[in-house]
Amino acid sequence: MQVMTLNEYAKAADNEMTRAVTELFADSSDILNAMPFETITGSAYKYNLEDTLPGIAFRGVNESYTPDIGVENPQVESLFIAGGEADVDNFLLRTHGEGRRAREENKKIKQMSRSVTDVILSGNNSSQPREFDGLQRRLTGTQLLRNADGSGGAALSLSKLDELIASVVNPTHLIVNRKFRDVHFKALLRNQTLAGNVQLTKDDLGRPVTSYNGIPMLVGYEVGPDARILPFNEVAYGGGGAVTTSIYCVSLMEGHLWGIQSGPIATKDLGELEDKPAHRTRVEWDMGMVIENPYAAARLTSITDAPIAA
Repeated sequence: MQVMTLNEYAKAADNEMTRAVTELFADSSDILNAMPFETITGSAYKYNLEDTLPGIAFRGVNESYTPDIGVENPQVESLFIAGGEADVDNFLLRTHGEGRRAREENKKIKQMSRSVTDVILSGNNSSQPREFDGLQRRLTGTQLLRNADGSGGAALSLSKLDELIASVVNPTHLIVNRKFRDVHFKALLRNQTLAGNVQLTKDDLGRPVTSYNGIPMLVGYEVGPDARILPFNEVAYGGGGAVTTSIYCVSLMEGHLWGIQSGPIATKDLGELEDKPAHRTRVEWDMGMVIENPYAAARLTSITDAPIAA
C-alpha cells in the first residue's frame, strides 16, 4: 500500500469517526504529523539492510574480474499495540451530555499521541518489551555524534549541528527540545552574524515553523508546561550531571525513516459497563517504526541549556 502521512490517511478514511480520530492524533504531535506510514499485511515488516557493496576493479586486456556480490542483512520490524480506554460516569453523561464523553475521548487520543511520540524517541524494548526501540537506542556508531567531549557537555556548536545534518541522507527535519527552539534558536535572529541560519515561516495551516538552514524543527507536542520532549536530563559524553539534551536529524520518507501500521487508529464504543455505571471507549493502534536506510537519522548529544555558539 502507498506510504502516506496520517493526515493523508484521514482524508482517505471511509468513515467520519476514523477521519476525526486520525486527524486529532496527528495534530497532537508534529513528529507523527510529519512521519509517513505504510499499512502492512501481517504483524511484521521484513526488509534487507545494506551492509557491504560489491567490489569494482579495473582490469587489463585479456584479464578477468573476480565476481562477488554485496552483503545485505535481513531485518524484521514488528507491530506493537498502543492504546487505552476511557470511562465516563453515567452521572456526567446525564448532567453534561455526550459532549463530555467526546472530551474524555479526545484527551485519551492526545495522551496516546504523546506516548507514541516519546517511544519513537526513547523507547526501550529491553526494559519495556511491549514497546519498540526508539531512536535513542537505535542510533550508534557514526550516527551518534557528540557536541562536546568534556564533562557536563557544552553550548550547542553550529559547526557540530552542520556535521549532524551532513551525516544524514536527504535530511527533512530536526527534532529538538521545545524550549531550546523557542529560546536559543530564535535568539540567533537577534544576532546579526548568525541570523541567516534560522528562518521563521508558516505551514499550510498558518502555524509558525522554525527552520535551521531550510530544515524545519519538530518539537513533539506543544501543549502544557511539561510538554517537552528531550529534556535536559541526559549525561554528557564526558560524564558529569544529567544536564544535557540531544538533537536528532531525520529523513522522514519511505525507504528511510518511516512508520508501519496494520490499519488506521481504531476507536470502539464498548457501551455501558456491567460492573459500574459508566460508558467505556477503547482506542488502539497497531504500529511500529522502520529505519530502512542506516543513514536516515543521526543524534547529536552533550548539549547544555545555554546560548548557541558559532
